[in-house]
Amino acid sequence: MADALTSPYLVLARKYRPVSFATLIGQDAMVQTLSNAFRQNRIHHAFILTGVRGVGKTTTARILARAFNYEDETGRHPTLDLETEGIHCRAIIEGRHVDVVEMDAASNTGINDIREIIDSVKYGPVSAPYKVYIIDEVHMLSTAAFNGLLKTLEEPPPYVKFIFATTEIRKVPVTILSRCQRFDLRRVTPEVMTAHLEDLLARENIPYEPEALAMIVRAGEGSVRDNQSLLDQAIAHGDGKVTAGTVKAMLGLGDRARIIDLFESLMGGRVAEALETMRGLYDAGADPQTIVADLADFTHLVTRIKVVPAAADDVSLTPDERARGSELAGRLAMRALSRTWQILFKGYEEVGRAGNALQAAEMVLVRLAYAADLPSPDEVIARLANQSAPSVAPQPASLARPNGGGGGGPQALRVETPRSISAPAPAPAPAPTFEPQAVARPVAQPSLANPQSYAELIGLASAKRDLLIKHALEADMRPVSFSAGRIEVALREGADPGVISTLSARLQTWTGERWLVTVSTHAPAGPTLRELAEQKRDAARDAAAGDPLVKAILETFPGAKLVNVKVRDETAAPEMPADLPPDPEEDD
Repeated sequence: MADALTSPYLVLARKYRPVSFATLIGQDAMVQTLSNAFRQNRIHHAFILTGVRGVGKTTTARILARAFNYEDETGRHPTLDLETEGIHCRAIIEGRHVDVVEMDAASNTGINDIREIIDSVKYGPVSAPYKVYIIDEVHMLSTAAFNGLLKTLEEPPPYVKFIFATTEIRKVPVTILSRCQRFDLRRVTPEVMTAHLEDLLARENIPYEPEALAMIVRAGEGSVRDNQSLLDQAIAHGDGKVTAGTVKAMLGLGDRARIIDLFESLMGGRVAEALETMRGLYDAGADPQTIVADLADFTHLVTRIKVVPAAADDVSLTPDERARGSELAGRLAMRALSRTWQILFKGYEEVGRAGNALQAAEMVLVRLAYAADLPSPDEVIARLANQSAPSVAPQPASLARPNGGGGGGPQALRVETPRSISAPAPAPAPAPTFEPQAVARPVAQPSLANPQSYAELIGLASAKRDLLIKHALEADMRPVSFSAGRIEVALREGADPGVISTLSARLQTWTGERWLVTVSTHAPAGPTLRELAEQKRDAARDAAAGDPLVKAILETFPGAKLVNVKVRDETAAPEMPADLPPDPEEDD
């Protein structure tokens, strides 16, 4: 008993550190690759191991050093079957073997430190089959140190192996990476990590609650060492037991069930209830910023379950998170979840910067509760339309007046929809078509256009996809007279007069007849068709701004503005082909 009390305590991370690939967890892909290489005797001379903290990089390096130098009574033979300790295994495990050199590059960064390795490489191993150099945090080496290592790394003696470990693989020069076999050690999955911690607790004969393990696994973020350290801390905090209550207090977490209660209150817009729950969590010891982070975490969980229902099967989730998260995922719209995430994400930073974290967190909750209670823009518009229906339009629940109606003013707000089939606008002149060629039948000649008005001429230019002529007809010319074979126009000041001859040539091609296009010198100055259309749109916009429904919408959404108004009699204008680029003015 006295020896137990006086002997130093060995933390779980060291006590249960893997000494063979059989006890290394979560890296099955790497172990399989190494097994194949050892079996085929295709063992590389340099390896680089990368991954986040605590996933087993240094441990893997030591196991590899043991595998290289395995020797038993039958002789020397590299192997991954390390269940039985070889001659050199114990010394390598304990870090005292003379032929296995470990160096921390974080404290030995210079060329002089690497020069010692380069000089010692010349001499063979003392007792083991291979001399192994393990360099941890290799990305910390200086540029000169990396350059000094290149030649030796590329052509080392046959009895030398290099193993590098790093958490910052991007900081390692490509020249080094190209000379090494790379292994990316993955974060350990929650399922594997939970089973590992349960095994440790069973060996230590320590009782635990599954919910407490789920919290530790979530906080450990896939790092074996972090999970083992948190478990050590939880055992001490719980006086030999691992319970959900002690883990919550240790990690500063709010009760997960109460976090979900808080989330539901916020989503329902019950701000007083939410603030009361927040105060209760704070009084219980939860950090305000942590509460906001927990809300964001649960928002992310609900969103994941909504997108991927199988996400609810994650073993690291508590029963409340699994059941109530699935229920909320079915009830909440993706738009509401996305808005909630954005508010919490921004609010987390605000709480961290605030002098009074609790007040800042409460303001975030107030903002979120009122935002969550707001209807969507579609719902607001529909509601306003119903309220304003008698004075705006004879048909309720619709913002658009009937397309063919004549009453109610010349303009109407309208949602863009495909053009009605029952009331089509005048079609443009048909494009040339050809009859299929048959035996003993002549090919039909293409039909020629015959515009009867200036508007039909614009439609013809659109149908022919001649944007230059269409723009000139609308923006640079104003019709003075129009008859078969003859057009008189007035040019806008600054317009290119060469467009007149171009128009005449196009008309001859399109109609098969010669057209006389002249420029009037006595016509009074006036607006072009495009300028007339702009004036008409401006007038319609001004008239629509006084519409009761428009006023209600603008008052409901501060900062909103009226952008465009569709005019009823626009159907009298020539039809524009659907595949032509829209008028840029229409997008303003």
